[in-house]
Amino acid sequence: MTTDSLRSGPGATGPGATGRGSRDGRGSRDNRSSRDGRHSARLPVREHLPARAPATAAGVPVLDVVLPVYNEEKDLRPCVVRLNGHLARTFPYPFRITVADNASTDSTPAVAAALAAELPGVRYVRLEEKGRGRALRTVWSASDAPVLAYMDVDLSTDLNALLPLVAPLISGHSDLAIGSRLARSSRVVRGPKREFISRAYNLILRSSLAAGFSDAQCGFKAIRREVAERLLPMVEDSGWFFDTELLVLAERAGLRIHEVPVDWIDDPDSTVHIVRTATEDLKGVWRVGRALAVGALPLDRLARPFGDDPRDRALTGVPRGLARQLVGFCFVGVLSTLFYLALYSLFRLGVGPQIANGGALLVSAVANTAANRRLTFGVRGRGGAVRHQAQGLVVFAIGLALTSGSLAALGAASGAPSHGTELAVLITANLAATVLRFLLLRAWVFPERRTTERDEGEAPLPATAGLPVRNESEDVR
Repeated sequence: MTTDSLRSGPGATGPGATGRGSRDGRGSRDNRSSRDGRHSARLPVREHLPARAPATAAGVPVLDVVLPVYNEEKDLRPCVVRLNGHLARTFPYPFRITVADNASTDSTPAVAAALAAELPGVRYVRLEEKGRGRALRTVWSASDAPVLAYMDVDLSTDLNALLPLVAPLISGHSDLAIGSRLARSSRVVRGPKREFISRAYNLILRSSLAAGFSDAQCGFKAIRREVAERLLPMVEDSGWFFDTELLVLAERAGLRIHEVPVDWIDDPDSTVHIVRTATEDLKGVWRVGRALAVGALPLDRLARPFGDDPRDRALTGVPRGLARQLVGFCFVGVLSTLFYLALYSLFRLGVGPQIANGGALLVSAVANTAANRRLTFGVRGRGGAVRHQAQGLVVFAIGLALTSGSLAALGAASGAPSHGTELAVLITANLAATVLRFLLLRAWVFPERRTTERDEGEAPLPATAGLPVRNESEDVR
């Protein structure tokens, strides 16, 4: 991608006007270790932004609202004037409006430059390539505001939702916030075709990527700057799929996404090409889904990212070590047993008891190993996952021998036992195998990591870190 030019109007102040630059000592809050050029992936502690920050006097805004535009010479001025007036009346913090021109070919650049010269809180950024994602990445990466947002220039979303959108980010409660047109309390006016496409797309996201958010493509989103700094290098798309990919990565990394029901009126003059956009979105869904399936995304950089994560605190009365692992193992074991029995009953409808038992035990063993890997023994990332599953299958073979032997002994003793008797014998045999399974998992499959397993020459991480380290250069794709 070619270097985008940043042309800021007179309203731009601070480092965001000329590039990334200094962040007023932000590095001191970043919990980073400069040892040997390596640092943990931990983000700063979430903090409520002060109402009267010293940076305010220097002209640094709390909120930077980006309006990506392409050939919007007619609607740009009234929309920017309306947004600026609304923020001036209702928003209690300093703000900035950034018009990001995506290589417009009409008079949009002249209109944007005039607005930047006329309104102190408005600046203009010119990009020589199209793409909403490219515009957001460029402006957000250079902004000095602690809260970053964007909205469609047609202002289809009611502006009264803007303060509820960014409030959880200002308070430090959430990491990202999105407007939702599909929430139960949202009030939306649009044609049936767009309604169908929107709901179908979000259904695809839920079924293929297990997305938990309700509306991926509503042009009304916000993010904290320190979160954007970690997420943006991981997002590949530069078009309409950009914010969907951003949300999927954030959700998979365990970040907190706040949803705001919005009132939304369709713009009949929208220049969005629905078919082309839908096609590109589906390609993006396939790409991200495949990357998630093979573990190619470096989500471990964001795992347990914040220094105020309560799970990192050493609390009295909370089981640790062996006791904690036993609690996790029992919880996973109960779920796995129920899953196994359900599978056995299902398979037993079509095959004999031995085949049904083997198939149910195999499927549940894979799920059990994965669950214990993550929940009981706290192993994250994809390193060693194949080896762990292979070792888990050995443990599975032991369980299979015990349960199959129990079934064979039952058949020899009673000839044609009832289904209830089979289940009772299987439960007893599984309980006998559970103790041995836990010991093997703890001592062989997921042994406690020793200091000698660290990288040679690497000093141990603080006890509260618990995160993999990486080179600073890994942030760059």
